[in-house]
Amino acid sequence: MNKIYPTAAAALQGVVRDGQLIAVGGFGLCGIPEALIDALRDSGAKNLTAISNNAGVDDFGLGKLLQTRQIKKMISSYVGENKEFERQYLAGELELEFTPQGTLAEKLRAGGAGIPAFFTKTGVGTLVAEGKELRDFDGETYVMERALVPEVALVKADVADKSGNLRFNLTARNFNPAAAMAGKVCIVEVEKIVETGELAPDDIHLPGIYVHRIVLNASPEKRIEKRTITEKAGV
Repeated sequence: MNKIYPTAAAALQGVVRDGQLIAVGGFGLCGIPEALIDALRDSGAKNLTAISNNAGVDDFGLGKLLQTRQIKKMISSYVGENKEFERQYLAGELELEFTPQGTLAEKLRAGGAGIPAFFTKTGVGTLVAEGKELRDFDGETYVMERALVPEVALVKADVADKSGNLRFNLTARNFNPAAAMAGKVCIVEVEKIVETGELAPDDIHLPGIYVHRIVLNASPEKRIEKRTITEKAGV
């Protein structure tokens, strides 16, 4: 089975459509599938619910889909770097399911593991727990959280072999493996494709059984969200 597609647009063809629940890997701008996000914007798919740690920045990452009003709802844990996100939310134009970061990661992990729900102490006594089942275990109160099973997962990896086995690069791993495992269809953007067998078993971070389509983006922009420089005397 050939999993490699010539372009990001081709990889999305026949998969994305209006109204879908879509998970997107990345943390800030680290490890986001840049080419796939652009292709999703260009597809014109609308009324999307996006699962992502955050929504990029105003002109990069998922921020591009906010600009085109293709996202109707975000399931996120951090929303502080995107002014258009803030504007749409405060104006009632964008729905937000605010989710603690660890809970968001576990909701995806549980979805990929076939676990429909789990209990956590995080969020008990706050707005996060409103309308959710509470249960006591050993004298402590926990809130039930439902797993997330997106119809499509868009992820970024460093290297894939032709069977879809993936290796991630350092902190760019972040939410990507969990999103990939949870998605019913997983499309991955990589910087390098090698022959099956070239990746040593111990170097494989995610097995290819979870990956359905692969697209090569050998030269991503990898924009830095905030560049901080410390001045040194004599420099």
